[in-house]
Amino acid sequence: MTKGGPAWIQYMKILGPGLVTGASDDDPSGIATYAQAGAAHGLSFLWTALLTFPLMAAVQEICDRTALATGVGLGELARKRFRPTGRSIVAVLLVVLIVANTLNVAADLVAIGSGMSLLHAGPTWLWALVAGAVITALLARDSYAKIATVFKVLCLSLLVYLVDAVIVTHQWLHLLDNTFVPHFQFTKSYVALFVAILGTTISPYMFFWQSAQRVEEMRDEPQGGKRAVPIGSESFVLARRKQRTSRQDVFTGMAFSNIVMFATIATTAQTLHVHHVTNIESAAQAATALKPFAGRFASEIFAFGFIGSGLIAIPALAASGSTGLSGYLGRQWGFSQSIREAPVFYSLVATGTLGGTALSLLHVNPIKLLVVVAIINGIIAAPLLVIIMRVSNSRDIMGEYVNGRLANVLGWITAALMAAAAVAFFATGGLSF
Repeated sequence: MTKGGPAWIQYMKILGPGLVTGASDDDPSGIATYAQAGAAHGLSFLWTALLTFPLMAAVQEICDRTALATGVGLGELARKRFRPTGRSIVAVLLVVLIVANTLNVAADLVAIGSGMSLLHAGPTWLWALVAGAVITALLARDSYAKIATVFKVLCLSLLVYLVDAVIVTHQWLHLLDNTFVPHFQFTKSYVALFVAILGTTISPYMFFWQSAQRVEEMRDEPQGGKRAVPIGSESFVLARRKQRTSRQDVFTGMAFSNIVMFATIATTAQTLHVHHVTNIESAAQAATALKPFAGRFASEIFAFGFIGSGLIAIPALAASGSTGLSGYLGRQWGFSQSIREAPVFYSLVATGTLGGTALSLLHVNPIKLLVVVAIINGIIAAPLLVIIMRVSNSRDIMGEYVNGRLANVLGWITAALMAAAAVAFFATGGLSF
């Protein structure tokens, strides 16, 4: 027991931006990628969850720490760190990120609609429209504290993937063997899906979303009013405690994200792959295909999971690039600000959600959208990581909170791996899943 109650309650209280970012990473497009990996190659991709976890955790901790150390978002920091040429590159990358995120929003809205249709709640187009309108209204009207609470509750929906994995798993030793022993296959299909897994787990929008959420949380603290107070301005004890709890939040969120990834691959590997259903193009198709082999209960659980994950991911996608570009332009941003205080930010968010809603209603093939998003993310992930590493290693910006040796090693490895993944993406002729 701790002074504030049981230890697990205290632990739950520190979960916030890191948990939500991790959950948003398992959006319907990500679930579709993991489902395709399991369906096409069985359990042989399970080991990738152990590979991506430390890389994700390191990058997101770095992004989180930039917010803690400065009290501002990555967009402002990038503008401060680089000269005019570098700033122009940052601006172009942020605009491209917003475009990619809008396309991803459209695909996720279609997935939500398809999930509701699978649950016999109505047609796909209707629920895509309802979801887009409700999310836009929520983001425009409610405070950050209310929005953050909604996000944390929605995170619980992803636990259903663990239920599905337990239902279908019978040979646990075989599962563990594929988890801890890499079963890499040097085939075009395997390499392409490996690149897709890297792209969907270490997504560029997560960098800005993590930083922005932490700044928003800091703005909600009483000592700064609406201004985020950097931890360097606080007492040594409080600063260290905040850095420690923030890391716990980030590491928990990334672990949660990878556990969901692991469970999705395991579920589809032990059902669809075993029955030679190897071509999965969407999360909804995966849920439908599960029914004959795992039962209606497992199929509906799967659908419920990606509906919840889509509702978390869409605001993250719409807001991440918007926070970065607004900050870069020196404008107010964040859900803690009113529409009057941050008109540019809310205009960009509305462009993402409403633009995605419009695309979802035009019957654009969501798979084609996701291939375009994968191409864009593959191009911009590595340069964005280089920018983040340069910012987080600047003592002028970060002070004593610059990267340590381990953060630098993992951060630069991730940047190099994402650059290699982009090369591999084009070398294999792009992704088709």
